[in-house]
Amino acid sequence: MLFGFWRKKDKKKPVDPLAAFDQLIEDLERQGAEVRKSAATLLALKGELSRSLERYTRQREDIVQRCVVADARGDVKGAQVLRRDQEQAQALIRSTRESLDRAEVDARLLLEAASEVGARAAELRIERHSASARLTAGSLVTGAMREQVERIEKVLAVDAARDEVERAHALAEIYREERGEGEPSK
Repeated sequence: MLFGFWRKKDKKKPVDPLAAFDQLIEDLERQGAEVRKSAATLLALKGELSRSLERYTRQREDIVQRCVVADARGDVKGAQVLRRDQEQAQALIRSTRESLDRAEVDARLLLEAASEVGARAAELRIERHSASARLTAGSLVTGAMREQVERIEKVLAVDAARDEVERAHALAEIYREERGEGEPSK
């Protein structure tokens, strides 16, 4: 079977219901860790973008002051170059601000998602503990019922044995009567 190598392997479903809970909780915790890691990355990016925004704003202000000085001196070429630099700095500020806004929104969404995943995992842990208690109680009840059934079966077996003994006595009595012996001797 050449093509079986590329086939996806089926994940085995847990037989134990508690193992199913454990597997789902583990998956949720893994997912929560990944979401928190992504949120932390975005928060670090947010800090970096904030610093870049401050730096670009200072650069633009510096360029504006130098442009005012160039205009005051009558340096037309220098003022043109500085205005172009000012436009580039403004574009960097705009781009950085957009990236910062997006990072803030995405980080907030990821933090909310991490919180929801954590809450769901906590709910499942509580449900698992409850299921564990119910399964334990159910197994105790089943064990007690099994013992009761075994006792009933023993009582029925004793009753059947009594019936068999009674039949044997009755058969013996019939046999004696046929032979003419009458009452059994004591």
